[in-house]
Amino acid sequence: MRGVVAAGHPLTAEAGARVLREGGNAVDAAVAGVLMSFVAESPLTGPGAGGFMLVHTAAGENLLLDFFVAAPGEGLAGVKPAALQPIDVHFSAEAIQVFNIGPSSCGVYGNLAGLDQALSRFGTMPLSELVQGPARAAREGVELTPMAASFLEILGPILTATPEGSAIYAPAGRLLKTGERIRMVELADLLDRYGAEGPGFAYTGDVAKAVSAWVLERGGLITEDDLAGYAPVDRQPVRAYYRGREMLTNPPPSSGGILIAYSLDLLERLGRSDVRSLVEVMDRTNKERTDEFVQGLHSEGYLERFLHKEALESAASELGTRLGSTTHLAALDADGACASVTCSNGSCSGVVVPGTGIHLNNMLGEEDLNPGGFHRHQPGRRIPSMMAPTVVLRDGQPEVALGSAGSNRIRSAILQTMLRVMDDGLPAEQAVAAPRVHYEGRMVEAEPGVDDDALGALERAGWPVQRFRERNLYFGGVQAVARDPATGELSGGGDPRRGGAAVVVD
Repeated sequence: MRGVVAAGHPLTAEAGARVLREGGNAVDAAVAGVLMSFVAESPLTGPGAGGFMLVHTAAGENLLLDFFVAAPGEGLAGVKPAALQPIDVHFSAEAIQVFNIGPSSCGVYGNLAGLDQALSRFGTMPLSELVQGPARAAREGVELTPMAASFLEILGPILTATPEGSAIYAPAGRLLKTGERIRMVELADLLDRYGAEGPGFAYTGDVAKAVSAWVLERGGLITEDDLAGYAPVDRQPVRAYYRGREMLTNPPPSSGGILIAYSLDLLERLGRSDVRSLVEVMDRTNKERTDEFVQGLHSEGYLERFLHKEALESAASELGTRLGSTTHLAALDADGACASVTCSNGSCSGVVVPGTGIHLNNMLGEEDLNPGGFHRHQPGRRIPSMMAPTVVLRDGQPEVALGSAGSNRIRSAILQTMLRVMDDGLPAEQAVAAPRVHYEGRMVEAEPGVDDDALGALERAGWPVQRFRERNLYFGGVQAVARDPATGELSGGGDPRRGGAAVVVD
């Protein structure tokens, strides 16, 4: 097998698979897929978004490339941003979440800089080749799948909040529907230019000037200095150990990876991963997200202090006595290299800058990423994220690479999918599709198929339980690729909750 790609849309997965067929490696495939996701999954990601790529090379090198959104406002001391615009997003009748949009929700984007750097350092194919398919798709239009149309409906109040957004997503005065084509000519032009010139025009050139001017005029905070000073950052992954495996994931200043590592270490010490244990551990990690935690993410040595052995043993002992909008792509190639990359536009800001092809993120308006209050991040600093591209190594070789969408559900979705592979030996597609639980806001939320006896026991112990009537995108969107340690067989799982797809390349 030449490899496997799993992604949030069939076109995204196929773009990566095509590169593997042509002899590219996992990073080539990941970059090609992410560029296609700008077109096929445009409400969730794009050139105005940010992300992280965790790379495991065939030679055994591990690196987390951080190109996530940075806080803006360089040179704007004392300037008061415009009010955020709150929007209710209805995932279902059971799940409603507030997102804040508008110009003052927009942070400094990193996708274009990050993908270019990942490809130049770890890839083998030129950027000019990888942009061709996505640019063509953007210009000709991509047919909306039922899930993509569902995303438009869910995010409709945001996508049509401005005339520029409405022109893309509701060109006839209504949201596009299943089977209709979404065309983004300005995005196609941007991709063509990106392939020819690289990312400079979006950070120090005419597009950077246009973005800054548009945002500042409307009460936002992105300055030309913010864009010119942006650069991807190399980080050493967080490491956790579980049943003979080594897990690598996103380190501080992001929060999702460190909380997943904390959860996995607790489960290792508890020696079980049943529904009750998972809920208890989720509760424990939620309680760790204090103001001290948020501030500590930016301090040197915080990772080691947070995952200190004695602290973990104390937490595990306590549990023992009481026990009673983002998109992801994962690629694995024949040489054993893999790339796990999560990108996000948040829930998008509604701010589309005319003439640029850029729809900006709303990371400054995401309550999950700003638990201490809005507009408190120092300009230039990365905004802490729940995003956690992850790789699990067994005997030094990738066993599973995965990540998820889903805001605060990212870490619970990744944790449970990993456990289904590691504890139950499931292939990627079955592990991704398995029913999930999530604990938040003093409520245990459960999909159909979760052990009802275990849920009943939780209720009798005083835990409120909300049973969803059907599998729901609220529980995240995991994309995962895996290699069976015994046979070497590859598998891929695209999350059916979000229209994901996987392609194994023979």
